Amino acid sequence: PLLVIATGNAHKVDEMRDQLSPWFRVAGLPDGYRSPAEDGDTFAANAYIKAQAAADALGALCLADDSGICVDYLNGAPGIHSARYAGRHGDDEANNNRLLEELEAVPDDQRTARFVCALSLASPEGELARFEGTFEGRVGHERRGERGFGYDPLFVLAEGVTAAELSADEKRRRSHRGQALSLLAKALENSTLYKQCIAAAREVE
Repeated sequence: PLLVIATGNAHKVDEMRDQLSPWFRVAGLPDGYRSPAEDGDTFAANAYIKAQAAADALGALCLADDSGICVDYLNGAPGIHSARYAGRHGDDEANNNRLLEELEAVPDDQRTARFVCALSLASPEGELARFEGTFEGRVGHERRGERGFGYDPLFVLAEGVTAAELSADEKRRRSHRGQALSLLAKALENSTLYKQCIAAAREVE
């Protein structure tokens, strides 16, 4: 069945396609799609808003994620506002600069943080499932690595490398999105959820 990934981020579509291709024909959003306002107060709420809005608008099975970085020293900020932390949505450079400024002179032991990813799987009939994954680390003092996006170049893991220095396979295995997708994959493997997906896809053909 067709699964539409309800995001404008091509990196996320590629990551999800890699892990979900055994079950679905994965596609991104069509040109001209207007995303809904993400006015939920949790990652799960915003993932649901995006997935359900896309499912209703497109008449298709849709998967959306909402994710971000939560810094303990900043009481969980930027959290659900991660993508627009510096004011303009998706400006990775500005977002990273603001985070570095907020943590200037803060010692390593107080820079603990985690990435959080919430997934929502929805059909026009309603949400079918939701999953959440986390990725623990700390915020570094400078950018390192060329492979990631978002806050990856600042996110330092226990072994000292950043998320942007991981290989694509390693990141998929360990990241917050990878963890949430693994939970989705396990749910699909037990067939009950997959049968629901097939039924939903047939209903909207």
